[in-house]
Amino acid sequence: MKILIVEDELEIAQLIKQTLTRESFTCQIANNGLKALEMFAQQPPDLIILDLMLPGLDGLEVCTRVRQQSNIKDPYILMLTARGEEIDRVIGLSTGADDYLVKPFSPRELVARVRALLRRSLRHGGQTTQTHQTKHFTVDLDRRIATFNNGDTKTLDLTTLEFNLLATFISYPGRVWSRSQLIDKLWGNDFFGDERVVDTHIRRLRKKIEPDTTNPTFIKTVVGVGYKFEDDKD
Repeated sequence: MKILIVEDELEIAQLIKQTLTRESFTCQIANNGLKALEMFAQQPPDLIILDLMLPGLDGLEVCTRVRQQSNIKDPYILMLTARGEEIDRVIGLSTGADDYLVKPFSPRELVARVRALLRRSLRHGGQTTQTHQTKHFTVDLDRRIATFNNGDTKTLDLTTLEFNLLATFISYPGRVWSRSQLIDKLWGNDFFGDERVVDTHIRRLRKKIEPDTTNPTFIKTVVGVGYKFEDDKD
């Protein structure tokens, strides 16, 4: 597993690298946002550890640009910051970060967060041949392919987590899911972080399947509870 560490404080960057190298991860360091984007384009990592406060492009902008490059590998992003205010977590997660860690942190906690994020792509390995279908969607769990049919059939370009989220919704059409239930279904005990990370992934999935994200047709928000998926069978 390849990890890109984006941190302008050399001592912290080296500490993170040493900690993760001992755990058999391959790590590279970028000391600013522009360098991070350059390294990301050259050799996309599996996970980015991204400091919020960087010279030039800050962590939020780097996170946003990484998520916009859909033609390149979509990594997990663990955002670091020395600030712990609620608004920082909300802003960080809304730009596409998967988890959030406040400095100072222990090496043990860092390793636990990193391993939890990287295990997410391994939790649903596709050991079943089941296919779930609704009026507009087909999800092949064995081949891990999701298609959308609205006159023309197209294969959806989904990340691992987006596929798992869509598969969960389609497997239980009409069911209302709370954030905690979705976390338990998708990540189980591997999850660390803020439950509102679910909202981030819902928004990203909606961008790929909804005709109008401001008025969702398929993934509906149930106020005060969570989300549900609606799409009548043929």
